[in-house]
Amino acid sequence: MEGTAKADYAKCVDISTTAAIRRMIIPGLLAIVAPVFFGFMNKEALGGLLAGVTVSGVLLAIFMANAGGAWDNAKKFIEGGNHGGKGSDAHKAAVVGDTVGDPFKDTAGPSLNILIKLMSVVALVIAPFIK
Repeated sequence: MEGTAKADYAKCVDISTTAAIRRMIIPGLLAIVAPVFFGFMNKEALGGLLAGVTVSGVLLAIFMANAGGAWDNAKKFIEGGNHGGKGSDAHKAAVVGDTVGDPFKDTAGPSLNILIKLMSVVALVIAPFIK
């Protein structure tokens, strides 16, 4: 409590990782269960689901990659001396934007590709059982 102890970074990472994995169970199951549900309900509904997931997923991934890159570049632009440079209000705002932008371009956008592929593969696996 005095601030003299060495930080336990591994414990912090472990807590964050455990919480993140626990909270991703339901969305992960949804990506698997939705094609199965719609496939056995109606094969045309499954086609619509896959088309909607593909179109909206690609558009959202492109948006996230571009927005994340723009926020990152804005911070670099300001750090180059524009709009007051480092320490200015613009720089503080750009740092906040970059905090959102980095996960957008590095994790959230690319993970949509995995979601699209997972739902398509699940649909292909159940295809022989759909009448």
